Amino acid sequence: MDIVTLTALLAPHLPTLMKLGGKAAESAASKVGADTWETVKKIWAKLSPRIEAKESAKEAAIDVANNPDDEDLQAALRVQLKKLLEQNKELAEAIAKILAEASPEVIAAVQITQTTTGDKNVIIGQMSGGTFQSNVP
Repeated sequence: MDIVTLTALLAPHLPTLMKLGGKAAESAASKVGADTWETVKKIWAKLSPRIEAKESAKEAAIDVANNPDDEDLQAALRVQLKKLLEQNKELAEAIAKILAEASPEVIAAVQITQTTTGDKNVIIGQMSGGTFQSNVP
């Protein structure tokens, strides 16, 4: 399972899922597609009991909920999710199944932006699904 994609999918929705964002978070959730929101809710229903039970995972999730765009906090959450999923193969399989059943638009909604300068720099190491767009002159 791709932890980066999982974290990127969850991060913008954690304020709503953890009920930390109030009306602003509810409004943000209403702007995503219904398919994306349903997928995120299904994943969270599986993950949240495990996250709540592990203090370090709960702290990482709260940190990302309070600062969804902070890449350092997302990295900490990725580590915690990786540990949880490695310790519970059934949970990992259930989440992988939810992601596999999700429409391509849900996964494509996760965007990764990479910027590079200089000559002969590799910016994409692995990519699957979605659309690749480049503005190389």
